[in-house]
Amino acid sequence: MEPAGRSRVENYSDEESVLNDNASVVSIASSSIPDEGVEGEIDEQSQEEVFEEKLLECVERLSEKSAQVRTQALQAMAAALSKKYLPDFIFDRYVTLIEAIRSSLRRGRGPEQAAAALLAPLLCVSLGPCEQSEEVAATLSTVLHQVAGDNSASPQARAKCCWALAVLSFLTEMEPAAAYASERLLIDIFSGSYLKGDGHTPNIAPEVAALHAAALSGWTLLATVDGCQGLEMVGQDHLADMLGSGHLDVRVAAGEALAVLHEIKPLESPEQVCELLAALATDSSHFRAKKERKAQRSSFREILAFIEEGRAPELKIRFGTEALELDTWASRKHYEAFCQVLGSGLNLHLAQNELLRQVFALGAPLTAADPTQKATKLERHLVNAAAFKARTISRAKHRDKRSVAIAC
Repeated sequence: MEPAGRSRVENYSDEESVLNDNASVVSIASSSIPDEGVEGEIDEQSQEEVFEEKLLECVERLSEKSAQVRTQALQAMAAALSKKYLPDFIFDRYVTLIEAIRSSLRRGRGPEQAAAALLAPLLCVSLGPCEQSEEVAATLSTVLHQVAGDNSASPQARAKCCWALAVLSFLTEMEPAAAYASERLLIDIFSGSYLKGDGHTPNIAPEVAALHAAALSGWTLLATVDGCQGLEMVGQDHLADMLGSGHLDVRVAAGEALAVLHEIKPLESPEQVCELLAALATDSSHFRAKKERKAQRSSFREILAFIEEGRAPELKIRFGTEALELDTWASRKHYEAFCQVLGSGLNLHLAQNELLRQVFALGAPLTAADPTQKATKLERHLVNAAAFKARTISRAKHRDKRSVAIAC
């Protein structure tokens, strides 16, 4: 089955391209792929083929013996897939990439596991809405679950695995038992930030707090899906207790979870929660860093306004000639998920990727023939280069005539 959405987009930045008179060569900015400059003009090979050749080199390095080389290759693949929409390329090699990711998660350590976890949801996003995406999720969820629940693994790798597991479950229709197991795992992890039996806040390291925040954020993403089985397993009181955490990312994750739950079903006793939120929204404690206080107040003012007054956040994201409006906490959580997966390449995928356009109800992608479609940077460069060349020739002719006149 051929996955939908086979259009390709050229997306070039100043750091990624070397512009000649009539051509541009794209290379991946990663030490795992050598920078091999291509001299002269490219006649038969398209820019897409040059880029894919570099990616093929990267795929080959995923099986190298050196953990550092494998990690760099995983990171380069992730960077490339976030910046370009390449469904055909991934469709032809998704089985190889699945095996490479699974191998790195199993035998790798720390940075390699984190890089592999980041690449896992990118495969689903790149393939789009098709059966192959379901296969990616079903195959990789098991090993992601194992690493996320492994106390001997690094907290950073476990955090990435928690988030990848949640995104895969969100994007695909996993078996109910597997989806429930993922929700249960995430809850077990972030419950480490619940109050202790004596009512005191647990003292945890920053990297462990980041793990708890990632697990809670992933669970909140799954809570936006109809039929989420884990809603009854997390009480309002537990989330309210986490607002007193000594770590900003845990506090914000707990606040966002409360907002999402309130959007799904009004909280039973919002007064107590609003009192805690108001304290955080106006916190001026000097033991917190100025940047932390500012970020906290900004986040909790929005959450408080929603729970207290029903005023939902409104954001408008512009990309190309289109705009994406986010007016619910659920849609905002979806956007945050893709931000973490795609980074700076999100706008390109919003314009061209059918999966993202389905999630945000943006309709079919604009085609190149659409008069409202904005020209790519390469197309604009070629037009400008041609115009510059024509102006240069014209001016040269006038200079020649003027020189003859002066000589006479």
